[in-house]
Amino acid sequence: MKQKIIIKVSMHCSKCRTEALQVAVVAYGVNSVALNGPEKDKLMILGEGVDVACLAEALRKKLCHATIEIVEEVKEPSPPTPTPTPAPPTPPPQIIYCQQPPQFECYRVVADPSPAPCTIM
Repeated sequence: MKQKIIIKVSMHCSKCRTEALQVAVVAYGVNSVALNGPEKDKLMILGEGVDVACLAEALRKKLCHATIEIVEEVKEPSPPTPTPTPAPPTPPPQIIYCQQPPQFECYRVVADPSPAPCTIM
């Protein structure tokens, strides 16, 4: 189950942003992290099986303030179902009449009257 998580973090400078991104990236299950919001003070995290409480606690330890704003499941778009194409019409069966009777070839197995001596040594 993919999750989309938005956490507001107190980030005053570029160093704080870098530290917040580093903490979020190493968390278990995180696939991507981006800065979000008009002041770039929110982290948008996409991942599977992310422990949101543990991530927020790690951010609080590093940056003093972090609040969880949104945790939602991301639904992946289902692939479009292909429309079945109609099968081309089958041609009617053709009947072919033969004017000649079928011809057969006969074969007969004949045993060799004098078998060759064994040549295996």
